[in-house]
Amino acid sequence: MFGGVQAFNIVISVIRSKFVAVLLGPAGIGIVGLLTSTTGFVSKLTNFGLGTSAVKNVAAASATGDEARVSKIVTVLRRLVWITGCLGMILTAVLSPWLSQLTFGNGDYTIAFIWISITLLFQQLSSGQMVVLQGLRKLNYLARANVTGSVIGLLIAVPVYYKWRIDGIVPVIIISALSSMLLSWYFARKVGVRSVEVTKKETLAEGKEMLKMGFMISLSGLITTAVSYLVRVYISNTGGVEQVGLYAAGFAIIGTYVGMVFTAMGTDYYPRLSAVANDNIRSRELINQQAEVAILILAPILTVFLVFINWVVILLYSTKFIAVNEMIHWAALGMYFKAASWSIAFILLAKGASKLFFYNELLANLYVLVFNIVGYKSAGLEGLGISFMAAYFLYLVQVFFLARIKYSFSFNRIFYKVAGFQFLLGLLCFAIVRLLSSPWTYILGSALIVISVLFSFRELDKRMELLVLLRRKIDENKSLGNER
Repeated sequence: MFGGVQAFNIVISVIRSKFVAVLLGPAGIGIVGLLTSTTGFVSKLTNFGLGTSAVKNVAAASATGDEARVSKIVTVLRRLVWITGCLGMILTAVLSPWLSQLTFGNGDYTIAFIWISITLLFQQLSSGQMVVLQGLRKLNYLARANVTGSVIGLLIAVPVYYKWRIDGIVPVIIISALSSMLLSWYFARKVGVRSVEVTKKETLAEGKEMLKMGFMISLSGLITTAVSYLVRVYISNTGGVEQVGLYAAGFAIIGTYVGMVFTAMGTDYYPRLSAVANDNIRSRELINQQAEVAILILAPILTVFLVFINWVVILLYSTKFIAVNEMIHWAALGMYFKAASWSIAFILLAKGASKLFFYNELLANLYVLVFNIVGYKSAGLEGLGISFMAAYFLYLVQVFFLARIKYSFSFNRIFYKVAGFQFLLGLLCFAIVRLLSSPWTYILGSALIVISVLFSFRELDKRMELLVLLRRKIDENKSLGNER
């Protein structure tokens, strides 16, 4: 279900990105990126990771079958998101002159930060409602909220940007956040969790666990956001706002569109891994399975990006953005390492090792920051792609040995076979694009893409019986057609 949701979101994102790129250009996208990354930093500072940590509390309460317990936890959660949301809003408004000066080098965006401070409250309230839906496993409502939100975001952004161009950035950010909050509230109300009286003492007692685990997650997320923010500010001060726009657009392609695969899989993977986290053998089996599937799904997409990135960039944005091609080539190779490391890193959260998770992410973010600054200084945008690949290779080594030492983890032979073959195809695509010219790039590259797709389909069919599922779906559709 969430694979379908993310596929739909990709289509919407493609359409939206194309309109935004044409209407705002690299400089406009750079401004959007700087505004949202700055407020994202403040949000990480003030939201206490409730969007992640509270899922466990709501799910645990739901597992007891005690409706009163569920109502109590949800009531506490809703109070906490109001408090943390207001904290983020007030902090952003108060610090707006300083944020404008730090981010843009002047005070021109002070009013903009004051206006969009309200979005931190909207986002936190929306996050609280999404936690309720995920924790109670109302995945249908969660999926519908995501899809509807994507459509509304598109319908808001395009006409506003068309009418006001760069002046429409702040209204779009605010209206999009408001619509997401209203949607999440609408679907959360369908769950029918009744309101109960909860004292301040009970709120503190129940909220303590959410905040304790959430704090470590939030702190880790804060550091990640801070690194992203510092990189954007460094690029802005060194190369200008337009370079920030190119950087944001490039990593939107490789991070957002490809990253949606991680989002879809993670919705199911995290709770499944948490359920077997006390058993290292079962955890190892599940991590290997997830890593294999992640590589098999991502690899064909990455080969397409490697071979046809020039056309992908023009399709998604415009010819003004083709400067990011080389950056994306290197970043695409890095995504192979990310797929494997992502599968392992979840074990730290599933085990509840919040401190270990924090220090692991802290170390990773430190060398990511250094790699990015050195990469951009040495080779511009392409250097950022190289730094992305190098950072995720190092991160894979880091989490692999950490999980091996702490939880006796190891990759199995099947994973090495799958990952090795697909990565080899990716390297060949990379070499062809860098060394050959058209039409040989597309002829040989297309052949490698077909091999990657067929290999992935065969391996996925072994695991999930895709052909059987496909035939069953066709038969069901035929039966429905005959009945009509």
